[in-house]
Amino acid sequence: MLIIEDLHVKIGDKEVLKGIDLKISEGETFILFGPNGSGKTTLLMTLMGFGNYEITQGRITFKGVDITRAPIYERARLGIGMSFQRPPTIHGLKTRHLVSMCARDREIDVEGMARNVNFDEFLDRDINAGFSGGEIKRSELLQLMAQRPSLVLFDEPESGVDLENMALIGRTARALLDGAVDPSPAKSMKELKRLRPAGLIITHTGYILEYVNADRGQVMYNGHLCCESRPRDILDHVGKYGYQECVRCLN
Repeated sequence: MLIIEDLHVKIGDKEVLKGIDLKISEGETFILFGPNGSGKTTLLMTLMGFGNYEITQGRITFKGVDITRAPIYERARLGIGMSFQRPPTIHGLKTRHLVSMCARDREIDVEGMARNVNFDEFLDRDINAGFSGGEIKRSELLQLMAQRPSLVLFDEPESGVDLENMALIGRTARALLDGAVDPSPAKSMKELKRLRPAGLIITHTGYILEYVNADRGQVMYNGHLCCESRPRDILDHVGKYGYQECVRCLN
């Protein structure tokens, strides 16, 4: 579904991504570990198409379409959705209206979906205005539930979230990645696979692994990918030894 080939990205005069190669298959969940400042968020923002991230080399293909230079709205229409670590506040736009827009032409039960993430009382408030960290994450999940993307990008879903909200966010993220939030439940395994999106999740703490079923993982360090393994094995190893082993592999 997603193919990244020899991707180099600059922010200003600084090269942040230095030759990223990555493939994510349909319905696969991929976990990306790494210390702060290693380039993880840059990768997601580049995949989504934000303009401050200059691609100097390489190619991004999604569903067979070259999106390397595509604008954000084309990527969203193709089926890429993102939950941001720090999304902006948008005054004058109610959450209810944004969720409805995410669904495009489909009929959805906004109130029912909001109740599933304990968010119904926030629907008529401006986007993220005065929201706590957990409320922002729940708003982001609600928008993704309405959008039903084919590829979900999560930028540190645990960031700024307390334990109670983490459980709700983790369960909802799993339901989203399992295709279980679709308003018309699948009637067969084949249809369920069609509804299940691929996922690319950035994590710093690894808490999200308590809730989602991750297929593969890698570490990003200083703009490079290394140390591919099962996500829980990576988390255990980093917990014991830190990221220094990954540095040794890169060298």
